[in-house]
Amino acid sequence: MREKESIAYHEAGHATVSWMLEYASPLVKVTIIPRGQSLGAAWYLPEERQITTTEQLLDEMAAALGGRAAEEVVFGKISTGALSDLEKVTKQAYAMVSMYGLNKRIGNISFYDSTGQSEYSFGKPYSEKTAEVIDEEVKLMVEEAYQRAIELLKNHRDKLDSLAKRLLEREVLYREDLVEIFGERVFKEHIPIFPKQAETEEASGEASSIEHGEAPAEAHEKPAGPSNDAPLSPGE
Repeated sequence: MREKESIAYHEAGHATVSWMLEYASPLVKVTIIPRGQSLGAAWYLPEERQITTTEQLLDEMAAALGGRAAEEVVFGKISTGALSDLEKVTKQAYAMVSMYGLNKRIGNISFYDSTGQSEYSFGKPYSEKTAEVIDEEVKLMVEEAYQRAIELLKNHRDKLDSLAKRLLEREVLYREDLVEIFGERVFKEHIPIFPKQAETEEASGEASSIEHGEAPAEAHEKPAGPSNDAPLSPGE
């Protein structure tokens, strides 16, 4: 029961943080019913866009870390269940700092090589000092996103508990359940919402575990196995 409760809170953490952040993708469906190697899964409906702003990326990172943040807030301990979430946000943070020029310390510089020639190089296109700065900024960016998630969950702990409890009781929840608990999102949603009866399982999307979200819907799954004590999404 303890593991199932941990999974429920993990998924509820993702859903709660994403619901409270303007640029995070809203929930379509979440389940804690095991399927194959997945112990739990959630589907989100991302807004279609050609470019992404810094604010949008930071909100997505905080939502991806909502599962681990929920574990810490509720149980006072964390598990291996956030592996894919951590992988996702780490790669995203490194891309923001070293590829997209979205970091003030590094500036408007990109070390991305679209020609593919860098794979034939014996060294990095920047100094060791710059490498240290990149590492520092990535760590700071991820930690700030994590603290945002924790703060949101603490401020809405009652709703987090209600969502996790309902998920434990019903095992499958939809957007309508979040509306009942949180109320409608205060942010304008620019995308269609799937009805409760929609077959969201058939929607394509990138799977990530709740060690563990473009498609019509994004899926996050939590894989089972010795390396996972308790995923989301998969997101995340």
